[in-house]
Amino acid sequence: MENNVYDLVIIGGGPAGLTAAIYATRATLNTVVFEKNVCGGQIIESKKVDNYPGLPHISGQEFAEKLQRQAEEYGAEIRYEEVTGIKKDGKEFVINGDFGDYRARAVVVAAGVAPRHLDIPGEAKLIGRGVSFCATCDGAFFKDKAVAVIGGGNTALYDSIYLSDICKKVYLVHRRNEFRGDAILVDKLRNKSNVEFILSAIPVSVKGEKKVASLTVEQDGLEKELAVEGIFEAVGHTAQGAGLNPALEVDEAGYLIADEKLQSSIPGVFLAGDLRQKRVRQLTTAAADGAEVVTSVLEYLKK
Repeated sequence: MENNVYDLVIIGGGPAGLTAAIYATRATLNTVVFEKNVCGGQIIESKKVDNYPGLPHISGQEFAEKLQRQAEEYGAEIRYEEVTGIKKDGKEFVINGDFGDYRARAVVVAAGVAPRHLDIPGEAKLIGRGVSFCATCDGAFFKDKAVAVIGGGNTALYDSIYLSDICKKVYLVHRRNEFRGDAILVDKLRNKSNVEFILSAIPVSVKGEKKVASLTVEQDGLEKELAVEGIFEAVGHTAQGAGLNPALEVDEAGYLIADEKLQSSIPGVFLAGDLRQKRVRQLTTAAADGAEVVTSVLEYLKK
């Protein structure tokens, strides 16, 4: 175990984690960010970001690079290492990493969420080229085009409503004959002339070379090809970080629970970003969490 005790360990190098690192280092906290893959989170898969204030028409990759560079310029350390556990040891925390153990006075878990994938042929290579997991992020790129939304919960229904005001045609594909989401949303979609329900249908494959050209579904034993340029998957997310400590409380959907100060169920361990129970999951709300959580960390460290 290293002798160095960090003031703050941040788990996750996405927008929430890197924003927290910027605010923490500006507050002179000795800060390290652990990221198991590459910094930036899910946004690096977006070819263009149009909804972050002040930075129109920037690619997700460029946005992530700028954010990381800013955090490092202020003095944040970045470690490319997966964190496997957190435990309290006196007034400090022991953070278990793939390459060793580290100590910190406070911890921010900002590991984000992972969208559930369909795992069908053609999907993986076309992520960011028509396959998307965020209608409000990418819907505007499909103005006056045909798209498919996959899912049967409220997220899929809200996505379909949102896209129906932008797109020429919206196919709502669900594997069951009835939706899990609210009936009032289903009724609203039934009244949309450009929305078509494709029920009791299972996505089979995504076709296209450089971008999505169609989605093939199986319905009543027969395959049907939908000519679409965009596919929005709304089949759920998995919150990352819940397994770091058994004492971290989660809600029924698996999102971690924090109070109004972003304090988790473990004093000294804070939450930021999409992994926590919240209403809106966007770049702006992730950045807001990153800024707010450091205020709470500073209050905690003064106790």
